[in-house]
Amino acid sequence: MKLLSKIIPTAITCLVLLVSVGCKPEKSGNSDRLPFFNTAELTPEWIAPESPEYNTIHKIPEFSLVNQEGATITREFFKDKIYVADFFFATCPGICPMLTNNMKKLQEEFEGDHDILLVSHTVMPERDSVPVLKRYAADNGVLGNKWQLLTGDKEVVYNLARKGYYADREFAVTKDTSAFVHTENFVLIDKKGRIRGVYNGTLEMDTRRLIRHIKTLKKEK
Repeated sequence: MKLLSKIIPTAITCLVLLVSVGCKPEKSGNSDRLPFFNTAELTPEWIAPESPEYNTIHKIPEFSLVNQEGATITREFFKDKIYVADFFFATCPGICPMLTNNMKKLQEEFEGDHDILLVSHTVMPERDSVPVLKRYAADNGVLGNKWQLLTGDKEVVYNLARKGYYADREFAVTKDTSAFVHTENFVLIDKKGRIRGVYNGTLEMDTRRLIRHIKTLKKEK
């Protein structure tokens, strides 16, 4: 009994410390800045602006795709904007409805904020034509000035998912370019095109965390 009386308080103390640290992944020392993600391993890195590595931080590459209105969208469209990206397809019966519902929550939260955009890339561009995406947008209340649904060349989309947004975890392991891209990730991108957060877009809890992080990122100089 004496041994248990010593072990239990120690265990409780350790648990409290573990939870308190795990709840604050955005902290590094005294900084409230969000980390950067430079590799497909998605290891967070806090890099100071004065650091030599700051100018080599990974950025989303150039691309050219088409939105639900038939307009060409390039990386330039998101210049000086904070945005959240994900990958879906219109007939997906599994995780995609959950992704769309949580994207709608982001749209509602930031509807009046012109600095925040949303983008969903179809991973089945051979089926998700512009008319299909336009109908999907209408069915799901997508606001065209806030949320882009993109289709186009499959190789462009898949390269973006895997090498740009690091959204395909399986590809990071297998390197199988023939595999289907299907990911639950929401990826937070800053005004300079850098990855600042990765979230499970099927979870309401992670969506709320993403909203907090967007607000943190807006304060960044």
